[in-house]
Amino acid sequence: MTSPAVTGPAYIGRHRQETLTGIISAPGRPGEPGPEGTLAAQVIVIAREPVPGRVQTRLTPPYTPAEAAALAEAALADTLEAVAGATVTRRVLALDGTPGSWLPPGFSVIGQRGAGLDERIACALADARASWSAPAVLIGMDTPQVTPELLAEAAGPLVSGAADATFGMAEDGGFWLLGLCEIDPALVLGVPMSRPDTGARLLRRLVEAGLRVLPLPALTDIRTADEAERIAAVLPGSRFAACMRTLGSGAV
Repeated sequence: MTSPAVTGPAYIGRHRQETLTGIISAPGRPGEPGPEGTLAAQVIVIAREPVPGRVQTRLTPPYTPAEAAALAEAALADTLEAVAGATVTRRVLALDGTPGSWLPPGFSVIGQRGAGLDERIACALADARASWSAPAVLIGMDTPQVTPELLAEAAGPLVSGAADATFGMAEDGGFWLLGLCEIDPALVLGVPMSRPDTGARLLRRLVEAGLRVLPLPALTDIRTADEAERIAAVLPGSRFAACMRTLGSGAV
């Protein structure tokens, strides 16, 4: 089957945006080892540009929109750093907005498509896969405690064929990670998002599709001020924790 074309905005490098109407260059063929011993897989971060009023709105109050955006940017920067350190061949940012100084080098950046979050997740997976038909692991920007090791744990079984999917449940009932060998948008489309049963519904879709699903440890998404404080406490050396300390000092 011919891979679908990538359409919509995509960023080449860190600041230049192009409209893609074809297939972007592939790092290698599926099944081949990645360069220098990396896993032949791709990690996709789906994120919004950290603009006040558009991100972490459930943190306001107690935080102002500007403070919530600062926390979102710090969490995104920590997440991207973990992805940059993961032993995978390709790193993709599916972005709603424009890249900023928080984006490290080495990422392919594609624009988001779709209306609801289920559509945007499905399109991000499909668009990344269209340019390279290797296993894909998708995460969000709200779990700065993710590590390169966790990402390798999610990608490795997909590359080896030990699992068809990997899945990380979030403690609030959602999910923080979805890894797939074969991309089927129907697995995600129509799943109600941002609900206490979102993770359970999506996991049921995967199982009912006959996929061998490998569970990963549950992580806490940043949704409330209490959750933000808990995450900062376990990540004292992170950008997110530093941002929390700055907010506590009244500097922002």
